[in-house]
Amino acid sequence: MCKVFDVAKYILSEIGEVSTMKLQKLCYYSLVEGLVSPQQVAIFPNKFSAWANGPVCRDLWNVHQGLFYVDKKIIPKSLLSRKELPLMYKKYINAALEKYGKMTGTELSELTHKEKPWIDAIQDVNTSKNSNRVLSNKVIIEFYRKKRRYV
Repeated sequence: MCKVFDVAKYILSEIGEVSTMKLQKLCYYSLVEGLVSPQQVAIFPNKFSAWANGPVCRDLWNVHQGLFYVDKKIIPKSLLSRKELPLMYKKYINAALEKYGKMTGTELSELTHKEKPWIDAIQDVNTSKNSNRVLSNKVIIEFYRKKRRYV
């Protein structure tokens, strides 16, 4: 297992500078790819909360807070794992980049707002505010596996 920072660094190394919103959503969808794989791999333990603009990993947000665009230099070496990302994890991240990498942060945010994991977590909360409610890995697996059967 790695950390969300390893995934963020890999994404930024692959696609360059992006908005923080896009980075958050690409990290989220990278986690989704691992979770819906036959192995159900949570590629990192960091959790995503239901914020107004979609799923956000607070650990990653703490690193880029106050910035709009970021590149790979934003991730301090001290936050990275000591090991290189496993090839299987890169496969999941690359799948997320292939599916969602051309979308803007806003488009990705709008997409997550239509999906059950965010909807369930934000339920009964003012959707214009950030919530500390965590998106459930169980709901993520159930929703995206079902979605892929019909897409």
